[in-house]
Amino acid sequence: MKIILDAGHGYSTAGKRSPDGMREYEFNRVVANHAKSLLENYQNVAVYFAHSDDRDVPLKERTDKANQLKVDCYVSIHANAYGSTWNSASGIETYVHPIRPKKTTELAQKIHRNLIISTGLKDRGVKEANFHVLRETDMPAVLAECGFMTNHAEANLLRSDTFRKTCAEAIVKAVADHFNLKAKENAGATPPNPPTPPAQTGTYKVQVGAFKDRKNAEELVDALKKLGYSPFIYVE
Repeated sequence: MKIILDAGHGYSTAGKRSPDGMREYEFNRVVANHAKSLLENYQNVAVYFAHSDDRDVPLKERTDKANQLKVDCYVSIHANAYGSTWNSASGIETYVHPIRPKKTTELAQKIHRNLIISTGLKDRGVKEANFHVLRETDMPAVLAECGFMTNHAEANLLRSDTFRKTCAEAIVKAVADHFNLKAKENAGATPPNPPTPPAQTGTYKVQVGAFKDRKNAEELVDALKKLGYSPFIYVE
């Protein structure tokens, strides 16, 4: 199983940044790094990057590399933007090419659903677009937009390493499920979901994170507060 991860754009890409200067590539590359580490915990998986920290790789070079390697899956990771000033546009949207087999759409739906569930951001849907990386690839290709750099609250999330790891975990979980990947023995890959317990009466609790480092917990709390939630830290 060969997978190529594409951190969209590059350090030198003009215009792809938040109003206060965060470059999109800063987010994209870290999510790709986290995703690569997680995918390498699965058996018989080879992970490649279409991007480079040294230069802004042209789109044709990215898709040519994927096609030459004959990878089985292409995932392009992005952060969204609406205009160049702060505004209320928000949420996650995922893209496939209009002319793609059903299995590509199914992969996109799994990635999208996992991102929505994991991040709690607005669901903008799975959409179709004629993007180069979706059109010129010979394998299932999906492009995920993981929040808006032009939304102040989401820009703060996009800066958070906790949020970046959350996006990577959501993407990897979807890829692993779609391609039936098997975790290596004693690896740190995401375990399968436990069976659903029988219905019980009582109090039901929802937890969005568990951390050994309090700093990471406080970082997530701050990000959630900026989105209008009222989270709290509970120490067991």
